[in-house]
Amino acid sequence: MSELLPCVEVEIGEKPQHCVIWLHGLGSDGHDFEGLVPSLNLEKSLSVRFIFPHAPRRPVTVNGGMAMRAWYDIYEMTLDRKVDMENIQESCEQIEALVAAQIDLGIPTENIVIAGFSQGGVIAYQLALHSNHKFAGVMALSTYLADSDQVPPAQECVNGKTPLLIHHGSQDPIVDPSLAVKAKDLFTKKGFDLVYKTYPMPHSVCPEQVIDISAWLNERLS
Repeated sequence: MSELLPCVEVEIGEKPQHCVIWLHGLGSDGHDFEGLVPSLNLEKSLSVRFIFPHAPRRPVTVNGGMAMRAWYDIYEMTLDRKVDMENIQESCEQIEALVAAQIDLGIPTENIVIAGFSQGGVIAYQLALHSNHKFAGVMALSTYLADSDQVPPAQECVNGKTPLLIHHGSQDPIVDPSLAVKAKDLFTKKGFDLVYKTYPMPHSVCPEQVIDISAWLNERLS
């Protein structure tokens, strides 16, 4: 694709050597997690570029066809929901373009973390499973697998040994907690390296979780 997605960028330190590409949820935008960066308390020795892309605007079926920022259309809200794999693939290609741009700036993919909340987490999962780039880590927050039938064994996946962080709220009314358990169990069965934790929260992020994300990111980027 010729044009990169518009993004919010936040840099910690000089001449970033690491990058975190963090994808927002349905109807939000790249500013959603921008304010969280100072709370992550990254090690002072780290120089990190945070990239928060804005998803394209598109009609969303479950919202009456209203156009909003979305990584893909959502047809239904059932547990076995049918998903828009064409838009998901398109969004993955757009994020891959952002990854390529960081490579051109001198940051290797082994220093890039892919993170996503809700819809953004779906894209993060897809990238982890199907990208040809090996990432420093993948963070999936309050999300689900779009196509569990296409999860390969870890030994057949470029990111099979890439640390995977799965967080979910036990009171989530939007993405049922059982979907996080399903993803965790499948990734474990397939041999992936993961950390899984739930929090007493709805479809959101809580202070205890931010502390855990901070520790995980510091370890991944050190």
